[in-house]
Amino acid sequence: MKSYILPIVVEPDEDQWRAFVPDLESLGAATWGKTREEALENIREVAQIVIEELIEDGAPLPNSVTESERPVLAVTV
Repeated sequence: MKSYILPIVVEPDEDQWRAFVPDLESLGAATWGKTREEALENIREVAQIVIEELIEDGAPLPNSVTESERPVLAVTV
């Protein structure tokens, strides 16, 4: 099992929050949430699906994706 770290963008969008992975947005890695926290949780799920599909298809991951053989923890404050 590998861990993947992806840069994301979370921004207000009218009365919602929009979250996306810039280098994977064209593959569907974008979502919304009523709160910032909901958008962050949604993009985690969407990004996981997109990464899994890329791996299954044998497609390369973007250079902005960091790959680790060990579990990682990202903390954003």
